[in-house]
Amino acid sequence: MEDTVNEFWVLEPGAVYEQKPNAILDKSFAFAIRIIKLHKWLHKKHIDIAPLAKQVLRSGTSIGANAEEADAAFTKKEFASKLGISLKEAKETRYWLRLLHATEYIDEAMFTSLHTDTNELMRLLIAILKTTRESLR
Repeated sequence: MEDTVNEFWVLEPGAVYEQKPNAILDKSFAFAIRIIKLHKWLHKKHIDIAPLAKQVLRSGTSIGANAEEADAAFTKKEFASKLGISLKEAKETRYWLRLLHATEYIDEAMFTSLHTDTNELMRLLIAILKTTRESLR
C-alpha cells in the first residue's frame, strides 16, 4: 500500500501538506454531508420525487465543490468567479428546500435547520465576494 501511495502522490521527501482551517470550506462540506443525508432520506421515504431529490443533491453539494475550486484559483478574478458559482448554487439549493417544504416533503424542523445553514453559507459567500471584488478595483 505504501508504494501505491507514494506512486500516486508526488510529494517532496518529508513534505507535509495540510490545509488551514477555512470557514467556507468547512461549512460547505458539512452542509454537503447534510444534503447527501437528506437525499438518502428522500429517496427512501419519497421515491416519487427522485428527480427533485437529485436536484437538491446536485446544487447542495456543488456549493462546496466550487468553493474548493475557488481555493485553488490562480487569480482573484478566478477566485471571485468560482465563489460566485457557489453563491448561485446556494440560492438554487434554497429554492429546492423551500419547494420541498411547501409541498410537505420535509417538515418545519428539517426545513428551518437546512434553510438556516443555507442562509449562513450565502452570507459568508456574499461577504467574501464583496471583499474580493473591492480588492479587484
